[in-house]
Amino acid sequence: MHKTILITGATDGIGLLTAQKLATDGHQVILHGRNEAKLKKAAELVGGAAVFQADLSHMEEVVALAGAVRAQYETIDVLINNAGILKTSDVETPAGRDIRFDVNTLAPYILTKLLLPIMPQTGRVVNLSSAAQAAVDLAAMQDFQPMRDMDAYAQSKLAITIWTAELARELPDGPVIVAVNPGSLLATKMVKQGFGIDGNDLNIGADILVRACLSTEFASATGTYFDNDSGVFAAPHHAAGDPAHVKAVIEMIGKLTEPHLAN
Repeated sequence: MHKTILITGATDGIGLLTAQKLATDGHQVILHGRNEAKLKKAAELVGGAAVFQADLSHMEEVVALAGAVRAQYETIDVLINNAGILKTSDVETPAGRDIRFDVNTLAPYILTKLLLPIMPQTGRVVNLSSAAQAAVDLAAMQDFQPMRDMDAYAQSKLAITIWTAELARELPDGPVIVAVNPGSLLATKMVKQGFGIDGNDLNIGADILVRACLSTEFASATGTYFDNDSGVFAAPHHAAGDPAHVKAVIEMIGKLTEPHLAN
């Protein structure tokens, strides 16, 4: 059965390759990106896919993105929260927060919550996590504090992994919500910019995202974390097993996103 699948950050890298694979298999793929020209090119590569433009470091644009998608589609079967940032010249967002927390953690949470009304219980939300995870500095999530790129990135990725599990607990009847590390040091723009290396085959990441979207092995995996480096469902960073830390992270995410979810 063909699905309607929205992929954020789909103008290059894993997102674009995943979109191409899914479209080739006959699924209706919707692409999100920040750059209009790149979106147009990506749509051509995916066979004329629908596109939506939004800057996920601006929460009002995330809200507008969700509204535009809901206005055009009655159902979204799968949401892949793929967009992410490791290194950029502008690390402080207009809201006065670190861009890694806004784009990698808060934007996908807001988008997911706003699209849940048009997602069936059989649907899936696939959140891009990472092997790089670290306990979350709550003060740094709330207000911008200078930190190393990898520190901010790792904290943002544990935060999305934490809210994946918690939101899944709130929705025991579905949709399935999973966090996936697509593979370390893949040949993405992020890896090239952050580490100065070409990286490993992008198919490693795209193939696991396709599996997470469609395969039976993920049908009962809600709330879990899949580590594609080891090829198994695994425990994330130990801080995700600390109830006090989890509670504090979830409360902070709620505090920062509530104004954008109120309506």
